[in-house]
Amino acid sequence: MASLDCNVLLLSDDYLPDSTRNHAKMMHELAVKFVSNKHRTYVLTPSNKSQKRRLEAETIDGVTVLRFKAPDFRSRGKIWRAINEALLPIRALYALWSSKEYKSLSFDICVNYSPTIFFAPVAMYFRKQGSFVYLILRDFFPHWAIDSGILKYQSVITYFFRWIEGLNYRASNVIAVQSPANIPVFQKIYVNPANVRVLMNWSEHKRLSKKNFKNCGGIRSRLGIGKDKVVFFYGGNIGQAQDMINIVQLAVELLDDNRAHFLLVGQGDEYKLVEEAVSTYKLTNLTLLPSVSQEEYRNYVAHADIGLISLAKSHTSHNFPGKLLGYMVEHLPILGSVNSGNDILDIINSAEAGFVSVNGETEVFLRDARLMLDNPKARRVMGNNSNQLLRSSFSVKTAYDAIWSSYSSLGGL
Repeated sequence: MASLDCNVLLLSDDYLPDSTRNHAKMMHELAVKFVSNKHRTYVLTPSNKSQKRRLEAETIDGVTVLRFKAPDFRSRGKIWRAINEALLPIRALYALWSSKEYKSLSFDICVNYSPTIFFAPVAMYFRKQGSFVYLILRDFFPHWAIDSGILKYQSVITYFFRWIEGLNYRASNVIAVQSPANIPVFQKIYVNPANVRVLMNWSEHKRLSKKNFKNCGGIRSRLGIGKDKVVFFYGGNIGQAQDMINIVQLAVELLDDNRAHFLLVGQGDEYKLVEEAVSTYKLTNLTLLPSVSQEEYRNYVAHADIGLISLAKSHTSHNFPGKLLGYMVEHLPILGSVNSGNDILDIINSAEAGFVSVNGETEVFLRDARLMLDNPKARRVMGNNSNQLLRSSFSVKTAYDAIWSSYSSLGGL
């Protein structure tokens, strides 16, 4: 039997409390779940602010967070990001080996969250030390970047990314994709033997308490959004993979409907593109904001009426955006436009948790938005169904149990 008292390491390229990214919140919830099950739990993550020492430690909710010194690799464009993201494993391992307190740590379980793919050498190092490596694979990079035309099919940089990607897979005892439809996609990308399983994203179910709300009118007043508006909310990465112009076009179509207002909050390489489109089309019905704290983000979600998702039509993999779970926690109905064949279509539509259509079906996307605008009662029903879907399929306990079961059966005998 596997021991119930293990050393567990989580690898994540971002983490709380300062991160605004959904996967940072997800990984913290998972780490806390390991702590609650009596495991000594560590997170290895790059620092998101300036620090003097190579490695600094702090404890958050019983989790030991080890931050290694690294620049913000997302801040200065694609080339800067590629170089500094590729250096993450060198900085991480050097920081650990330079630490008197932590250099001798060994781990029974290593949970590697991807993206980034660049923790692959770290995962491989700990596997060679005896760790059971569980890869949580949320997208297929560089596969999606090639689909989107960001990378050439054959280039030196693409070959390098593919080599790192392969190392990520070879380092793993288990590879967990985020939906059943992603299994055959993965098997086409990586033809070598691999233990592939499905692990959906997860979230805590606790809704933001009404007594913790910032005043709804105050938030809307501060943002210049009328109290009577129906707020379509998008939060998270504003990048090419999300095809943000898809949402902008919807706002353009609804510009003459004074009931609708779009609130977009996040960061990414299409932020300026959206900003320019707001100016070009004079979109008085769209508010664009940079990333905010987790607390403020939750307040925005809690006071929204509809949760938006968008994925580029060029995707051939099946991404389940983590932002969906934040919407579901706050009982928001989902309005989405995604790549053809994506599992999200059937999951959301069959649960009657909202309307999701194929990216490119612009008339359907617009029709669904108008249906939501016209029927507040339907929004409430779909919002409740959305929360029920979260509870039945996307719990932290389910994620923990899946990892622990894999370790118990394959790595902890």
